[in-house]
Amino acid sequence: MADVLVIVPTFNEIESLPPLLTRLRAALPHADVLVVDDGSPDGTGALADEIASSDPGISVLHRRRKDGLGRAYLAGFARAAEHGYDFVAEIDADGSHDPDELVPMLALARQGADLVIGSRWVPGGAVRNWPLARQLISRAGNTYARIALRSSIRDITAGFRVFRTEALESLGDSVSSQGYCFQVEVAWRLERAARRIVEHPITFVERSRGRSKMHFGIVVEALLRVTQWGLLQRLGRR
Repeated sequence: MADVLVIVPTFNEIESLPPLLTRLRAALPHADVLVVDDGSPDGTGALADEIASSDPGISVLHRRRKDGLGRAYLAGFARAAEHGYDFVAEIDADGSHDPDELVPMLALARQGADLVIGSRWVPGGAVRNWPLARQLISRAGNTYARIALRSSIRDITAGFRVFRTEALESLGDSVSSQGYCFQVEVAWRLERAARRIVEHPITFVERSRGRSKMHFGIVVEALLRVTQWGLLQRLGRR
């Protein structure tokens, strides 16, 4: 049985999903893949079922509606714990993350890291095809989160990760975020619990198919939540 489950959350990724799954299966032929589809109206879920029907290493979890990235990942984490996987990986469905990088990231997890982050903002990391404004927003957001949360993680918003399943289970029900700041909260809570976190440099490539789900409201939500967590952390310490 595979000891790694790779979770791929999807919503309207019918163009991007097939090439990503092909690359994933080539990079990690002995890992299992779970596609978590949020009722995509473009048929992504049905396409995922079709692909899974000819590959026993791929399964699909259907959710009725778009219900937040955080809930999609939590559903995947629960599946990993239920079936006894030792490691869980997160990867975007849009092709912006290189599945080949999961090989060294998993090696770091097997060497004892509780969380390995595919990081754009450490030496050796990079982004491609992003306008300068978006790079500045991402860097500024990570810098603000580090200061507000007193974190040492350079790319705390990154969505390309490998976890030790036991570390995720130790969080219990403490994670409350459902949007993109879910990534910030999970990493921050593991850091506060003194779990070992390693950042592995990656090159992030902007999607070439489909449409980005990022919008202004997501940025505002993350800013407000990070500010709230930072203030509560300081008040708690006092």
